[in-house]
Amino acid sequence: MEWFENDDFWRTFYGYMFSPERFAAAPDEVARILALTKCSRGSVLDLCCGPGRHSVEFAKAGFQVTGVDKSTFLLERAREHVSRSGVAVEFVQEDMRNFVRPASFDLACSMFTSFGYFKDPDEDLQVLRNIHESLKEKGALIIEAHGKETLARIWQGTMSTDLADGSWIVHRTQVRDDWSRVFAKWTLLKDGQGKDFVFDHTIYSGRELKERLLAAGFKQVQLFGGLHGIPYGLEAQRLVAVAYKTAPANS
Repeated sequence: MEWFENDDFWRTFYGYMFSPERFAAAPDEVARILALTKCSRGSVLDLCCGPGRHSVEFAKAGFQVTGVDKSTFLLERAREHVSRSGVAVEFVQEDMRNFVRPASFDLACSMFTSFGYFKDPDEDLQVLRNIHESLKEKGALIIEAHGKETLARIWQGTMSTDLADGSWIVHRTQVRDDWSRVFAKWTLLKDGQGKDFVFDHTIYSGRELKERLLAAGFKQVQLFGGLHGIPYGLEAQRLVAVAYKTAPANS
C-alpha cells in the first residue's frame, strides 16, 4: 500500500490538514482560480478533491463539478460537505493515474500539493496526459503546490505544531534523490502516545513543472507565485501553473 492509499493517514491528520480555516479560505481561492484561468462557466474536474472544499465552491458558482479522489474516508467527508452545502457534485473514487473522461471539462484543478505523489516520474506524466485528454479543446489546468524554490527558502528539517485539542504534531523532513523528493515523518502525540506516518513526495521547480506540462501536450504554460497572481520569483509563496490545452487566441 502506498502512503496516500492509507485512510488511517488521512483520518489521523484530517483536522490538521483540513482545518475550519482552510474551508473558510476556499471561496476566495476558487475566485482567484477562475480569475487566473479566465474560466467563467462550464464543467470542472477537481482532481484529488479531498473533502470537497473547492468542489462545493465551484458548484455554488454554477459549474458542473466532478470530484475525483482515491480515499474512501475523504470522499465520505466530501459528500457530507456537499450535503450540508445544498449543491450537487459528482464524486468518483478513482486513482488519478487511471481517471480519463475525454473532452469533458473546461477546467481541471490540482490543489494543495496533490500532484507529485508517485516515485516513477512517468506516472506523473501519465496523470498530466490524462488531464489533457479530459479537457475540452479550450480547457485549462491549474496546479497549486510547493515549488522547489519556495520550499528551499523556508526549509526546516524539524518543526512542531500545537493543535487545538492539546495534541501536537512533530514534522521531520529530508530532501533526497538529488533534491527531487521530500521524505517526511509526521508524529501525532496525543494523550501520552505517539503515532507515526512516513510519506514521500516529488517536488518540482517551476521550470521542471512547465517542461512536464509541455511534454504532456499542453500548448501554453504560465507560472505564478500564488493564487493571487504574482510572478514566480523571489516573493513567490507557492508554485502555481496554469496550462492550456490549446494556446489562447490572444497569446
